[in-house]
Amino acid sequence: MSLIDQALADATDTRAIEVGTDVLKRTGAVYTELFGTRTAIVVADENTWAVAGEQVTASLTAAGIPLAEPFIFPGVPTLYASYENVETLREHLRPLDAIAVSIASGTLNDLTKLASGELEREYMNVATAASMDGYTAYGSSITKDGFKQTIFCPAPAGLVADQHILAAAPARLTATGVGDLIEKVPAGADWIIADELGIEPIDHGVWDLVQGPLRASLSDPEGLRDGDVAAISGLTEGLIMSGLSMQAYQSSRPASGAGHQFSHLWEMEKLGMHDEPPLSHGMKVGLGTISLCALYEVVLRRDLGAVDVEAAVAAWPSWPEREAQIRSTFPDDLVEATVAQSKAKHLEPEQLRERLALVKKTWPQIAERVRAQLLPAAEIERILGVVGAVTHPAQIGVDRARFRETYFRAQAIRSRYTLLDLLFETGLLTECVDELFTDGGFWAARPW
Repeated sequence: MSLIDQALADATDTRAIEVGTDVLKRTGAVYTELFGTRTAIVVADENTWAVAGEQVTASLTAAGIPLAEPFIFPGVPTLYASYENVETLREHLRPLDAIAVSIASGTLNDLTKLASGELEREYMNVATAASMDGYTAYGSSITKDGFKQTIFCPAPAGLVADQHILAAAPARLTATGVGDLIEKVPAGADWIIADELGIEPIDHGVWDLVQGPLRASLSDPEGLRDGDVAAISGLTEGLIMSGLSMQAYQSSRPASGAGHQFSHLWEMEKLGMHDEPPLSHGMKVGLGTISLCALYEVVLRRDLGAVDVEAAVAAWPSWPEREAQIRSTFPDDLVEATVAQSKAKHLEPEQLRERLALVKKTWPQIAERVRAQLLPAAEIERILGVVGAVTHPAQIGVDRARFRETYFRAQAIRSRYTLLDLLFETGLLTECVDELFTDGGFWAARPW
């Protein structure tokens, strides 16, 4: 039994996954296994329709599935994961007694997932690129009211992934998938910190779904760059397992840490949104991964067991002070959601004192576990560079000052506890970030 089959046995929503070569012809069989002969509607954009539309439709027809007229988004401009597009698809599906079959990579899968979820319908997906872990994830990553967020909805009931099609996808989509997957390295370190501090204990079964295949999935970046089917198969397995972990945990915690918060912030700020194609989520996540691994290296050169608790408590802002600071630095369309997220994790002084006492006590264990989890930032940078992903802020038009501020702004936008929160609470965030940009620091050593 494969790792995917083992994970599927415990999945809450997904009941069938078909991964291999020449498996598009199995689409109809998977559909009938899940839904019998209920009417299907194929959802695609012009690009994904060109890749697999006729084959998927032929397989469904051969299986005796009645088909509604396909719903096909334009191929240009590239589809964006906005709630407005969810509404467009949802309202088209609403009067139809049909199950959606999306032929999709990341964005279109998320749109179909949420549109179907809001109609309380199941759906299935035919993957067209190894570009993200959201295929089998519970929830959709959508921009709504200007704020990038995970909106919870069921994962697909079924997934078909043909490795030849995934291997032939544009290289930038594979690079996007590598960026999404590689962030699980520091995301795991973030969860270790939350676990040691009693904030969010690690679910070891879920942890193994992500971390078990992770290193192997990233082990052949040259093969991924060249579209090698075996390498793409490993990447696909890692991405699917990551999605199943989120499905099992009913949260993105197993697969998303502060590196993702970099991407979410930039998406909320509409960075690269109007490019064609738009700057992808995974490209931004990959850069966030380098950024967090570099910051971890700075932190691990320190002894947080020696933190001055009383000095940190004395310098700690009250909630009104923290709220005022957020309101002065975030634009109107982002500020209310950011305030709510930050308030959810803000501590009162006595709570902070207790937290920091625990940091002092547990820092040796935290440091040991985190060191074992991480990869060097330079190795993350190398892997992403090989596959053609973003490795430097200047590549996406982010200057030095804006990038430095991203470390602080990313901390505010999510209530999830990460390294950024640990440093904020100990009063070391500014000092550690500054070290990255001063002589000899990770980012100082890379020309802008």
